[in-house]
Amino acid sequence: MAKAKNYKEHLLKQLQNPEEAAAYLNAALHDDDPHVFLLALRDIAEAKGGMSWLADVADLNRENLYRTLSTRGNPRFFNLLAVLDAIGLDLSITARPKKERAS
Repeated sequence: MAKAKNYKEHLLKQLQNPEEAAAYLNAALHDDDPHVFLLALRDIAEAKGGMSWLADVADLNRENLYRTLSTRGNPRFFNLLAVLDAIGLDLSITARPKKERAS
């Protein structure tokens, strides 16, 4: 019997690729629940290095990020822009050239 892959582990590996992350966010935008987008951002943050990494790169408070990227989250526009910038995506959800991505 073939060993099953851990779904979350596989997802996080895929989301390290900016094009996959952009596609994931675009798919989340089509969900009827707008909070799905925030949870997708949280998955990408985890894939890139976690909330501490994201807070540092985006220059935002880590505890506030946990709340913002939750099912009850209601991010401020500028915080959303900072998160997208930190993970290497633009608001139009397109991947930027590799040299412009945060490491």
